Amino acid sequence: MDTDQNPVQKTGKQEQTSEWQQDVINRLAFAAVNEQKRTRRWGIFFKFLTFAYIAAILYIYTPDVTLEKDTAEKHTALVELKGVIAPEKDASADNIVSGLRDAFENENTAGVILRINSPGGSPVQSGYINDEIRRLRKEYPDTPVYAVISDICASGGYYVASAADKIYADKASIVGSIGVRMDGFGFVETMEKLGIERRLLTAGEHKGFLDPFQPVKQEDVAQVKKLLDDIHQQFISVVRQGRGDKLKDDPLLFSGYVWTGEQGIDLGLVDELGSSGYVAREVIGAETIVDYTPSEDWLAKVSKHLGTALGRGFGEVLGGGSLIH
Repeated sequence: MDTDQNPVQKTGKQEQTSEWQQDVINRLAFAAVNEQKRTRRWGIFFKFLTFAYIAAILYIYTPDVTLEKDTAEKHTALVELKGVIAPEKDASADNIVSGLRDAFENENTAGVILRINSPGGSPVQSGYINDEIRRLRKEYPDTPVYAVISDICASGGYYVASAADKIYADKASIVGSIGVRMDGFGFVETMEKLGIERRLLTAGEHKGFLDPFQPVKQEDVAQVKKLLDDIHQQFISVVRQGRGDKLKDDPLLFSGYVWTGEQGIDLGLVDELGSSGYVAREVIGAETIVDYTPSEDWLAKVSKHLGTALGRGFGEVLGGGSLIH
């Protein structure tokens, strides 16, 4: 009897065996990958859960800790005004005024430095800070306050600086910009080209004045200029009150131009050249500088970072596929 198998049959069986083996290997590989995904997901989840638990325990059982200022010796108090002066910013009136009050109220404060690096900002916020500096100077006449300009002290920044006893700057600092501005755009021709009709309903004759999608009216421009001029005169009055006879009679002084710190001396905008270290050491006579600038406490920072980390972690857990490519 012929026991030899047909070669075609042998090849078919081999192919079936090979396909079966490949299928088993693929299944095992996918099972391993899926298991790895699940392990990593749960690993991340429990790590963040542990972190959150530790943070919660620290928050509950840690007493309200306030970092004490170095009050054991006479020192120079420093308050930083950095960035745009506006509500909800680091350079908001609430933050700066809080730091200044703490600095003046400390009996070991020999003098206060308000270090300014700001292009300006809200005239209202700047006015609040200026008013508070004047009030503190009257309440604590033996504690001088000096404005020290770093890179820039323009517009609202100078509004604040003018309340200090003296103003110091670097020779290359940017100083001035005593003026007021309002920015806007007009899209009338763009609307016409696009064939878009503007529909604006108001109650009040001038409620929609300076609408960027409608032609500008000269009476509206005149009204805004009057408003800007009024604020500008307030600005000029505050600077004159603070600087007095130091200001030179220059028609460009209140034009909105800026100058270097060195030029500022000639114009009466700056008293002398000097840094915070120089003022503390040579002017106030207390070389030790203590920072009174308000900042977030460490628990707030931890909570903020924890929230961000947890959000990312849960996103990865729920997204799943992004963990392994």
